[in-house]
Amino acid sequence: MTPPADAWQLDTLAVRAGQERSQFGEHSEALYLTSSFVFKNAAHAAARFSGAEEGMVYARFTNPTVDMMQRRLAALEGAERCVATASGMAAILATAMALLKAGDHVVASNGIFGATQQLFGGNILGKFGIETSFVPATDLDAYRAAVKPNTRLFFIETPSNPLTEVIDIAAVAEVAHAAGSVLVVDNCFCTPVLQRPLELGADLVIHSATKYLDGQGRVLGGAVCGGNALVEEVFKFLRTAGPTLSPFNAWVILKGLETLRLRMEAQSAAALKLAQWLEAQPRVARVFYPGLPSHPQHALAMRQQRAGGAIVSFEVEGGREAAWRVIDSTRLLSITANLGDTKTTITHPASTTHGRISASARAASGITEGLLRVAVGLEDIGDIEADLARGL
Repeated sequence: MTPPADAWQLDTLAVRAGQERSQFGEHSEALYLTSSFVFKNAAHAAARFSGAEEGMVYARFTNPTVDMMQRRLAALEGAERCVATASGMAAILATAMALLKAGDHVVASNGIFGATQQLFGGNILGKFGIETSFVPATDLDAYRAAVKPNTRLFFIETPSNPLTEVIDIAAVAEVAHAAGSVLVVDNCFCTPVLQRPLELGADLVIHSATKYLDGQGRVLGGAVCGGNALVEEVFKFLRTAGPTLSPFNAWVILKGLETLRLRMEAQSAAALKLAQWLEAQPRVARVFYPGLPSHPQHALAMRQQRAGGAIVSFEVEGGREAAWRVIDSTRLLSITANLGDTKTTITHPASTTHGRISASARAASGITEGLLRVAVGLEDIGDIEADLARGL
């Protein structure tokens, strides 16, 4: 079901966009569990495989349920097209492998997720002759200074994980495009409910659908959204290499998208209350949350985002010992590195999500031993505060 351009609002797109009913007329999206599709004859098969005729071919790269999820997310992001992948990291890898080659150069913000730093920083892409320069996330001059003749891609995550640094997408887009490069934005923390990077000049948007798009911590998934020409390159890689989203996971994410705005707005409102409460706690040295006036990029966040999001990070006095004491004292919060769940989670980034990067890289990213990250869920905010107060 494809709406006329600009005909539906976000809430309607989240529930209706992309749905195609079979001959049975099912109301809920159908789950197609099949590895392959049958053709009428040899000529029909040849036409499908060559692309002369649109339609399902093989579930590694075509499936009706996955296709519905892709079209719905593209509609929400205001994108021409979306390609779904097995995870958020698979989406980043597919984008890099599709758009880069040996000898190319990448400029990336140093506040990106730990696994993303590992991917760009030499463990994976470096083996293929792709060089990455990491720059301070909010320093526009550093982005300009990092450009080389072979720079082909800029990669940023805003707000960043875990310090919620907010990057001026439009400004970085200008730098990237002046260098003849593509700007890729990881929109995991905000989702299209709070931020639409394509409208601000980004060329591609990355999602870990595992997080807020599903919203209940049930499945893994990823996605790349953008213009048809660039997404087609990502699709070609996926078709051959196969980091494919399963139909079942796509179906679960479709259901999650239906409540995306309701969850994002409720969790963002609760996160703001938690951030304000944390600022008043004597053992909390600093709180990182874009919705707070104390946040260095608060004004930018309020222009670029509809709300501050649901991630609150804070630094406690006493380093790792004090941080772990807060975690170990909780009885309600889930001790896990995942985020985007209806259940509030807490983690110690220096020893979990960013534990595999070097100590110097953590220091450059501002990740201290006393830092904690809370992904606020849908529990009563008073209960969340009481659970943290025990360790503080």
